[in-house]
Amino acid sequence: MAKDVHHEVEQFLYRQSELLDRKQWQDWIDLFAPEGVYWMPPEPSYKTWEGMPAIFAEDRNLMTVRMNRVLHPDAWSQRPLWETNHVVSNVVVEKAGKDEVVVRSRFHMMELRRDDVRHFAGSYRHQLKTTKDGYRIKLQRVDMTNAQAAYDYVLQVWV
Repeated sequence: MAKDVHHEVEQFLYRQSELLDRKQWQDWIDLFAPEGVYWMPPEPSYKTWEGMPAIFAEDRNLMTVRMNRVLHPDAWSQRPLWETNHVVSNVVVEKAGKDEVVVRSRFHMMELRRDDVRHFAGSYRHQLKTTKDGYRIKLQRVDMTNAQAAYDYVLQVWV
């Protein structure tokens, strides 16, 4: 595998995290291929989201619905003092073909909401489609280490 593919993939993942932290959600959604899916299973043993419970299983349409809900002027979850900070590391390219790249990485997301801080950590697995406009996400799987933890409110946006 060429070093430039690894670097390009890392930069893509870093850009994705920046878009989330800057709340540039439409730009983040635009990183997904038309058929792209964002999937967060409740546990790592799950092989598919079809017919199975999921924390998230969203195509671009559902991502847009979530984005519009969060951007609504009355969205209480978006009041002042709500921020996220993503860190992505341990990027490993598993497969690099002409049309597709499969990559896994680790993440840590800190969420500040008013005076409370929550931490989410785990692994990403991306299936990236190579296009003339750069990589597009066919599948982003998020396996949270603490997916079974009890939370006082649900996740408002993507991890």
